[in-house]
Amino acid sequence: MRVIQFREALREALSEEMRKDENVFLMGEEVADYNGAYKVSQGMLDEFGAKRVIDTPIAELGFAGIGVGAAMNGLRPVIEFMTFNFSLVAIDQVINAAAKVYQMSGGQFNIPIVFRGPTGSAGQLGAQHSQAFENWFANCPGLKVVVPSNPADAKGLLKSAIRDNDPVIFMESEQMYGDKGEVPEEEYIIPIGKASIKREGSDVTIVSFGKIMKVALATAEELSKEDISCEVIDLMTVRPIDYDTIIESVKKTNRLVIVEEAWPLASISTEITYMVQKRAFDYLDAPIQRICTTDTPLGYAPTFVQEFLPNVERTTKAIKAVLYR
Repeated sequence: MRVIQFREALREALSEEMRKDENVFLMGEEVADYNGAYKVSQGMLDEFGAKRVIDTPIAELGFAGIGVGAAMNGLRPVIEFMTFNFSLVAIDQVINAAAKVYQMSGGQFNIPIVFRGPTGSAGQLGAQHSQAFENWFANCPGLKVVVPSNPADAKGLLKSAIRDNDPVIFMESEQMYGDKGEVPEEEYIIPIGKASIKREGSDVTIVSFGKIMKVALATAEELSKEDISCEVIDLMTVRPIDYDTIIESVKKTNRLVIVEEAWPLASISTEITYMVQKRAFDYLDAPIQRICTTDTPLGYAPTFVQEFLPNVERTTKAIKAVLYR
């Protein structure tokens, strides 16, 4: 199987769906002449033209609103935020329009729109450019929230998102665009709302998503050297959450550690913790452990970044705690 970059997988998904459906278009800052801030849309302007690959001013509220209006009128826009930190400028259109129009119109208007771009920290970018908002958007009924962790999943999930008749928040990572992985050449999609078991194990369940999956998998690999068998689940979608896959794993391992790039209060890990204790309390042999970011805005210094994010050391400590080692 061929190996391509994360950004190339996204580009293939976008291009393939635009070739299939002339109603699909891409809009955002620097997506056209500059080939995308992270080169996801490289070459797409040449193939599809300026009416379908559209550069915008630095006006997220404006072009997000244009996207919602276009979706109401039968088009399938893909709106790229250069970073989801900037989506806060447009959040009124996302929450009060895209997520609610179907219900408010009594089902008369579908909103087949994708809002996509990088989320979370990416090194020394400071407090205003290092935030993860997956749990913010997942809190809103009417939205689906997708967070892939590798090139193959990114392509299959983005194709599903573009075909979906509901608004989808599709969150990537600046630090993953250059990641390489095997991606099938044939047509495929991955259903939204289904988790994936990336590594089978018997001693403890680790749940994560997005780029923090690297921490989860690296921890599992390290602990295997100590004969600790970790089952690693990639959520892929955080709204809807595939609770069943998590519950079945916990019934097998009897222990759960959740690793997430988010502030602790009202995070995805909080929701999973509640649901597991509700549905599988009698199967737990230890309290659930969560590894989140430090509960503070992220500073600029590299030492702050290191202390802020989940890492293998903290995750290993949590796993050994639930194993009473």
